[in-house]
Amino acid sequence: MKRIAFALGVAVGYLFGTASGRRQLAKFRVWASDVWADPRVQGYVQEYEAQAAAFAKQQGTALWEKAVDTAKSAMPGSTTSPEDTIVAPVLDADDANPGAGLR
Repeated sequence: MKRIAFALGVAVGYLFGTASGRRQLAKFRVWASDVWADPRVQGYVQEYEAQAAAFAKQQGTALWEKAVDTAKSAMPGSTTSPEDTIVAPVLDADDANPGAGLR
């Protein structure tokens, strides 16, 4: 672990402490902005933004329903107990995007 920290420190010192390191960092920034502006990359970004928005909307609805059911069961005079309430499990990110790792 100490070796990794030392190597990372040397790399950061080179990039920010020397003129040639700052030139390399500037080249990397230009390359990164070119990659980000590429239409193929932006297509993937838009696709995953849409998937994330749909997942958030789905989870928001599921969490809202669970909160309402829990609140109703906690009210005095309720005929159901929290143990009797069946709530669909909240999905995780893998459930919302099956097969994402198959590309």
